Amino acid sequence: MLNEQHSTTITLPRGTLDLTYQTNSATNKNDSGKSDHYQLEDLLGFAQRINPKRAFLFVSKVLGRHIPVAPSTMREAFTNLADLVPNHLPQPILVIGMAETAVGLSAGVHQALQTRYPQALLLNSTRHAQHDESSDANGTDSLLTTFCEDHSHASHHLIYQSKDSVTQEQLLTSKTLIMVDDEASTGNTCVNVVTALREAGLTQLEQVHLTTLVDWSLDQEEHHPQSDAKPARMADRLSGIEFHRHHLLSGAWQWTDAPNPEPITMPSVDTTAAGSQTLGDTGNWGRFPTLDSTEGFANYLSSFQAAFTRSNGNEIFDLTLLPKRILVLGSNEFVWLPFLLAEWLEAESNKLNGNIDSTVSFSALTRSPIALGGAITTMLSFSDNYGLGMTNFAYNVEPSNWDLIVLCIETSADSVDAMWRSLDNVLVVGAGYGNS
Repeated sequence: MLNEQHSTTITLPRGTLDLTYQTNSATNKNDSGKSDHYQLEDLLGFAQRINPKRAFLFVSKVLGRHIPVAPSTMREAFTNLADLVPNHLPQPILVIGMAETAVGLSAGVHQALQTRYPQALLLNSTRHAQHDESSDANGTDSLLTTFCEDHSHASHHLIYQSKDSVTQEQLLTSKTLIMVDDEASTGNTCVNVVTALREAGLTQLEQVHLTTLVDWSLDQEEHHPQSDAKPARMADRLSGIEFHRHHLLSGAWQWTDAPNPEPITMPSVDTTAAGSQTLGDTGNWGRFPTLDSTEGFANYLSSFQAAFTRSNGNEIFDLTLLPKRILVLGSNEFVWLPFLLAEWLEAESNKLNGNIDSTVSFSALTRSPIALGGAITTMLSFSDNYGLGMTNFAYNVEPSNWDLIVLCIETSADSVDAMWRSLDNVLVVGAGYGNS
């Protein structure tokens, strides 16, 4: 692998972020013969968190979370990242994604990996307590384990097991764990996840593959005395497990606080409660272990088509009525089926318009509080649709820039904040048929 070394300094109101990084120019490890080359500006912008634990944020340009992105660009990044995972891994394989930012990324990587590993399981962490026939009122019977993401605005995560005995047996006998996240900055989350899973019964793990768009923790692989500032090397922290990293860009960071920064107050968003709004049936796209993350897409596509048809006063869905500028918004952790919808709309719009003058982009609502500035140019704030009483945000979304905003939620359509319902170019697609 040929690596080009770079350095840059990012100045934010609360301090400076010094980066050293390398871009990878290499043939993919699975011998596909394809070479991919990402620069820093292709992958990231930078912004300031409203979070006393960490003052800066790496803002992905390919994830579709804080910056609207073409679905085709997202899909390319998913596939390129998956292609870096090697062949001939010990099976069973578990792909696990981190809520809320990486649950769509993990599903995309999992789907790409299934061309080589068709029996790989997908499982995402969640901050929404789940209920099913096998769980008690708090969802605890189906809970596999919990862990903490130390630097996050919402540090507590839940991981659920399967009520299907065959799937559960495969989960517990996993030999390879592919942990997918948008970025790694210390490696602590990976260690916390692996430790929690091993203690929960995944005692046969042989390999862990930390698979991220960007990995900022490579300086920890250098030999140095263990200190409070730098944890021990990952291989030393995961005893008895073979550890590997895969990423589109890698490096290390150092943060320096500005003199006398203004104190900040972070909104209260650290909860794993279910909320008062019932989650609709959208299939299983990873909150429980699954082989097929697309299980609920056909129904959700039908929900969109029904809602769009009614909004136009028609009796049947007419593809030719789709406007040219469409933004699809997922909501919090519910992003994978909305992404598939955006991908479908992008393909259909390109067919209709010959790839000319049509724009379909994808982004998502989030509970993550971020300050305006840098990569964050606009911010909408509103009440969450889960009935948790917390503020949610949409970044870099100017409603007037779009002919149609498709707001995709897993609760009922009337659970969204009045702000969204007051906009005449917003179509709310709730869970199940007939929501609009």
